[in-house]
Amino acid sequence: MGEPVRYIERIQCLYQGLGYPAYRWTVNETEPPWTPVTKPLRDCRLMLIASGGIYLAGQVAFHYKDDSSYRAIPKDAPASALRATHFAYDLANARRDLRCVFPLETLRGLAAEGFFGELASHAYTFMGGIYSTRRVNTELAPALVARAQEEKADLALLVPV
Repeated sequence: MGEPVRYIERIQCLYQGLGYPAYRWTVNETEPPWTPVTKPLRDCRLMLIASGGIYLAGQVAFHYKDDSSYRAIPKDAPASALRATHFAYDLANARRDLRCVFPLETLRGLAAEGFFGELASHAYTFMGGIYSTRRVNTELAPALVARAQEEKADLALLVPV
């Protein structure tokens, strides 16, 4: 087995190389609210939200510095039309098989098998590694929550990179 990834050191060096001041890790003072699932999984609508920088051919690719935008990917989008871009991870594996960072095909299969009710109409992606926690908290997170509410998602599967 290889050496562990020194994630914190790697991120600090990455942001320093991009010209940012020393990165301050977020410290949440309170626990997130617990929201129990109130119905059987087979009756739930699930939304995929992933931070791997996935976008659909024809959509604008994410850019490298503090891009707090997101992309809506239709649940039936063919894998051949999906692309990946990101500044903070090696894209080789994702470009070989996007399911490692964006398991949309896998979730379609699980829905077809009845593991859960259905997928939301869209999956949502963004480029993780956003330096500004303020922008994540005031722009990105509320926008994704609004999309989940509009699509009547009961659950969200969050896939970080």
